[in-house]
Amino acid sequence: MTDKSLIRRVDWPSSVSRPVATPLQPSVVYASPDPDALDAQYDQNSGYTYAREGHPNADILARKIDMLEGTQDGFVLGSGMGAIGATLLGCLKAGDHVVGGDQLYGRSLRLLTQDLPRLGIETSLADPTDAAAIKAAIQPNTKLILVEVISNPTIRVADMAGIAAVAKETDVLLAVDNTFTTPRLFQPFDHGADIVIHSVTKLLAGHSDATLGYVAAKDPTLNDAIRAANVTWGFTPSPFDCWLAERGLQSFDLRLDKAEANAADLAESLSKCENVSRVLYPTRTDHPDHNRAIALLGGRGGNMVSFELKGGRAAANALTRAVPQIPFAPTLGDVATTLSHPASSSHRGLTAEARMALGISEGFFRVSVGVEETGLVARELASAINALQRNIKVIDEARF
Repeated sequence: MTDKSLIRRVDWPSSVSRPVATPLQPSVVYASPDPDALDAQYDQNSGYTYAREGHPNADILARKIDMLEGTQDGFVLGSGMGAIGATLLGCLKAGDHVVGGDQLYGRSLRLLTQDLPRLGIETSLADPTDAAAIKAAIQPNTKLILVEVISNPTIRVADMAGIAAVAKETDVLLAVDNTFTTPRLFQPFDHGADIVIHSVTKLLAGHSDATLGYVAAKDPTLNDAIRAANVTWGFTPSPFDCWLAERGLQSFDLRLDKAEANAADLAESLSKCENVSRVLYPTRTDHPDHNRAIALLGGRGGNMVSFELKGGRAAANALTRAVPQIPFAPTLGDVATTLSHPASSSHRGLTAEARMALGISEGFFRVSVGVEETGLVARELASAINALQRNIKVIDEARF
């Protein structure tokens, strides 16, 4: 009798042609012919066994990001924070010390200041725009420096040359979060980095529908240690997310160039708004790190703009309500422009005093500029801000 069980797998259809689009492979587990073959796979680190240890869609995506970063053997994780977590877990042990930039992404700051100390790992924070401050924070047990090239969300530009020199002089690993700059603007391995980290969720994937991270280390032994931490702690990437991100990566260059042009246009427009007290964009001459940004990024500025609105939280609430067509959401890198408020999202875990020390007031906004029609977002935000200013004046006049 013919076996009609639908539980049994059937062989994958063979074909002399091959798919143009990358196939999605969601399988959690892979069958081997016998124990000897499985032993050989593990011994030779070849093939696939269990998706937590690797799968085809993650490897395809990793190889493409490797090409962008000029490296090989990087790997994909379940999120950007997973990438940072695996890096720290793979490189550090109890009794070690790490120096972090004091303007890192809010969750990175929490990881360094609250979670690592619970594991017996000491941390210090220092200003990444001042290599001397980073050097002063180095201790005899310092093993790693973690910085962002452009800080999130304050758009400060790190002294990468100075920090790389400090890392080399003190024999300390340098890990660089390249999420904001992307390999299109900056390639950390060419500037002394030992480890490169990405939140692939952002500009590389680019569509707010995939949550992923990426890590690559120059030293193969170090790379293996970080990869082992990834597998052990279970920072596993979804095959579907990897498939989406690989598709998004195909338009990365085009998206970034368009968004960057829109960002420069928006920064100029915001600078003319009376109710805006400051605008932060790397190519502007009034940016505190302008000269360094021009030299480091080759005259490019990226797609991120931050600005400070007068009027505090009340004005911030009014602005977000006035531009419903611009999503108010704690993300970046989407094809569409998004508006975020660090005091109520990424940096809400810090005290008000700690936020103010970083320059993050209740009126501080970060804009991830998208690929809309040229001038559209600049007009919408400027119009809303100018209307807000008129309303504030009317309210103030009514008080008297």
